[in-house]
Amino acid sequence: MRNDDLETRMRARERFHSLTLHPGAWAIVRVDGRAFSKYTETRFDKPFDPRFSALMAGAAEALLTELGARYAYTESDEISVVFDPSYEMFGREVEKLVSLSAGIATAAFTHAAGEPAVFDSRVWTGTGLDDVVDYLSWRQADAARCALNGWVYWTLRNEGRGPKQATREMYRTSVSEKNELLFARGINYNDVPAWQRRGVGLWWETFEKAGHDPVADVPVTATRRRVHVERELPMRDAYRTFIRDLLMR
Repeated sequence: MRNDDLETRMRARERFHSLTLHPGAWAIVRVDGRAFSKYTETRFDKPFDPRFSALMAGAAEALLTELGARYAYTESDEISVVFDPSYEMFGREVEKLVSLSAGIATAAFTHAAGEPAVFDSRVWTGTGLDDVVDYLSWRQADAARCALNGWVYWTLRNEGRGPKQATREMYRTSVSEKNELLFARGINYNDVPAWQRRGVGLWWETFEKAGHDPVADVPVTATRRRVHVERELPMRDAYRTFIRDLLMR
């Protein structure tokens, strides 16, 4: 058997290798920490730890940079990375985006944390900018819901409830009742840091850097690009407007 015949037969069995993003489609890769509830339980403060948030923001920045994306959003143990319709890296291959995004997040987080952590990945696609705005609004709403639940759950746990008892006390409790529970214990949920309730956004920004032209011996100004990390994101309709404006630039 000739080697080229063998290669042809073997490559024909590579599943999903030819699957690509639809032309003209927006895409979002979402990576999630694998078994992070267990991973974070004894390593970080509850319900939120700035150290863990910094690790997630660092992984998000690595994804934004390495994949050449437009926007990244992180909340809890997940990161969403937005690619516009003009994105052509890796020939828009889904398999590449999924495997590399999980690998980049895993490597960046593990390197910064100093111990192993693992992420998995999936791809979401939308037909237009409205879909992307809806998706990111959905993830921010999830951040708000999880933040409130986390604050209530760990407040009860710190008062001595076990996991099952704390969960049972939260069951079918309304948003206003959860806020009242916290307020009765001296916690005004509206004063909780915005990054806990709304997530963290990252995007590219341009800035001017002063320099010197040694040949002409004159000062010069160069335009550079860097990643901006925002921990005071707007919310609800204001966030939708912000995202739309950012991605239309």
